[in-house]
Amino acid sequence: MTILLAVLYGVLLVCLLIVLGVHPQLSSHSRFELQRRTRGGDEEAMLLLKRHGLLRDMFSLQRVLAAILLVSISFIGVGLFHWSFGLVLSFLIALESGALARTRVLQQYSQKLYDRYEGKILGVIEHHPFVFRAIRSVAPIPSDSYDIESKEELLSMVEQSGDVLKPHEKRLIVNGLKFDEIAVKSIMTPRSVIASLSHDDLLGPVLLNELHTTGHSRFPVTAGDIDHIVGVLYVRDLLVVDGSKNSKKVSQVMDEEVCFIHEDQDLAHALKAFIKTEKLLFVVVNAYRETVGVVTLEDVVEALIGQRINDEFEHHTDLRVVAEQNIRKNNSPKSARDV
Repeated sequence: MTILLAVLYGVLLVCLLIVLGVHPQLSSHSRFELQRRTRGGDEEAMLLLKRHGLLRDMFSLQRVLAAILLVSISFIGVGLFHWSFGLVLSFLIALESGALARTRVLQQYSQKLYDRYEGKILGVIEHHPFVFRAIRSVAPIPSDSYDIESKEELLSMVEQSGDVLKPHEKRLIVNGLKFDEIAVKSIMTPRSVIASLSHDDLLGPVLLNELHTTGHSRFPVTAGDIDHIVGVLYVRDLLVVDGSKNSKKVSQVMDEEVCFIHEDQDLAHALKAFIKTEKLLFVVVNAYRETVGVVTLEDVVEALIGQRINDEFEHHTDLRVVAEQNIRKNNSPKSARDV
């Protein structure tokens, strides 16, 4: 009888160490990602998702089994080793069994054994929810979902996304998030390189050829100077002009509706305005209603997608670079002097 109790004592002690050595963990993937993979038929994701939902009950079951085994070991120990030594030994087992179970060899064996039967254990928990609700003794597992509290946090997540997002996808997201922080003046074609026409110019063969060679598809039309824009001439409208007959004036072909936008307006406002007005070009003005540049729908879309859009009429890659190269040619008569 004593030998049988000793064997049972040893078996229960080993079982206790195995139970304490098991450490079910949440997947490194988020619940959302596991659900996405499950919908795609990933069986491993299905198991991980099930573990995610039942992990609280799994820990509760582990505690209950450990308690039952510890009580059984203490009871048998009192019978085997006299009550005083048996209680002391049981006390030591209760204190050190956890640390012993976490040793590398025991923990690897325990985890390997658990992984083999995890599916069946989770199935038992699923089929007996009332029993496990009664023995539940573990606080709810913290959710892996959280609220993003700032735009900067979301930008940081995008930057740390690694290969999950392709470079152009990252660029599109970042540009979209910063869209309302970019001013029109930062993407406009500056005043110094605006190709404009006078409203009383004649659209004869010479002028039509000059317009074609500029590489632009739309031109502000002025009445006197660049600070008095009265229309916009679109190259597409020149298709109805017959240069072999009496030439028309620019004012007869131009679009008389001119849209102005302030240089400090953001690109989100500009895009909404382009959609609302159905125009392709806005004249950019400052606080004094002076013309400081022009901005097109292509400019705004390029800033959003982070990629150059090549208009079939455009030859210059960046007119702002042209403006920087031309800056010293403006307002520079021989007697000029900066003060």
